[in-house]
Amino acid sequence: MRSKTFLVTGGSGFLGRALINRLVQFSGSSVVAPVRTLSATFPAGVRLLPLTNLNGENDWRDALTGVDVAVHAAARVHVMKEVSLDPLAAFREVNVEATLNLARQAAASGVKRFIYISSIKVNGEGTEHGMAYSADDVPAPIDPYGISKLEAEQGLKVLAADTGMEVVIIRPVLVYGPGVKANFLSMMRWLYRGVPLPFGAIHNQRSLVAIDNLIDLIVTCCDHPAAANQVFLASDGEDVSTTQLLRKLAGALGKPAILLPIPAWLMSGAAALLGQRALSDRILGSLQVDISKNRQLLGWTPPVTLDKALGLTAQHFLDSHKS
Repeated sequence: MRSKTFLVTGGSGFLGRALINRLVQFSGSSVVAPVRTLSATFPAGVRLLPLTNLNGENDWRDALTGVDVAVHAAARVHVMKEVSLDPLAAFREVNVEATLNLARQAAASGVKRFIYISSIKVNGEGTEHGMAYSADDVPAPIDPYGISKLEAEQGLKVLAADTGMEVVIIRPVLVYGPGVKANFLSMMRWLYRGVPLPFGAIHNQRSLVAIDNLIDLIVTCCDHPAAANQVFLASDGEDVSTTQLLRKLAGALGKPAILLPIPAWLMSGAAALLGQRALSDRILGSLQVDISKNRQLLGWTPPVTLDKALGLTAQHFLDSHKS
């Protein structure tokens, strides 16, 4: 990749920080990162700018000066315990209005390509076994988060047609890797402690994407001519059941996986009674994606295998417990 100036939003997050660390490795390239905390540590070649709130009123002119490629990874993310009285309005304020405000100013500032990190939730919440989502499927979001991501995508496509700025949309599945948080971290903690888990007979299929693979796809999309105005799904290209994932992860942690063979239908029924159907669907249901479009248009295949990525994730977890 030739030298470029990048704008990366969400630079303090799991994805944004990893992306910035990769982009500054390209000779002559620089990164502008609007962040909430200016004291955060970033590598040389990163210009930090203060950002208090992300909304449709942000003035991005200073941040966008001289920028070639903008990668918009900041978002109001899906949350398990919603506190807003109007979740859709809250998601739209950040994920739609703020996104399109940034994109309009990017186009006006001469940014050549705008990469939007969307979500597989634009496609839907799950797939039938063996029926993977593809990038060109008709979107079918269900929850407010997925709806807001789709609306942002639609607005970006209109903007691209009106202004000529190239837009690339990437929809990742569950992202994991060294330093991952949330449910994936909880799984590692349970396995590390030897907690018996009722997931020994789950025959679903889930697509995941390692942070290194997602970053590699984003970097590819920064300058590949065929990526312009396209939608791509992001995964490792290897699907696993929840049972297989836990066994692989336990092995990477050097621990036995104590998985009880509780039938999925029984756990699903219990979860419904407890009001946890959405959580059980993520653990017990299938969600597969087809990334053949990435291979065909970009010549891109995931550079890191699932086993290798799980090993790196587990090693980071173990190292953090030693310190």
